[in-house]
Amino acid sequence: MAPAEQAAIAAARAYVDALVTHDPAPVPLHPDCIRHELGVKTGRSGAHIAASLARGPQFRLIHAVSDFTARVDGDRVHTRYLVHVRPTLLRLAAPVSETFQVDDAGAITAITARFGPPRRV
Repeated sequence: MAPAEQAAIAAARAYVDALVTHDPAPVPLHPDCIRHELGVKTGRSGAHIAASLARGPQFRLIHAVSDFTARVDGDRVHTRYLVHVRPTLLRLAAPVSETFQVDDAGAITAITARFGPPRRV
């Protein structure tokens, strides 16, 4: 795998890790990054997305991520993973598919997320 592909996957993985840690500092978000979730714009800038990762109540339910896979297609990283949500006793996880567009500098410029309903795992 080429270094640029490895860097693009690392950028996507940093975002996915921040869903759990709520620390957006390691995530290379471009200032003009936008995010869409199920067709709805949920992030209007890199700063807005970082603030959501850090303090957004929608991400506070997430306590773990598993089964992460990624593949690179040009300037896009396609990921799939399971998001495990609270309360942990219910053992619920939702399948997530996210595509990250990454520029030549390694910054995420766009995120498109799709997910299914949580199910017992």
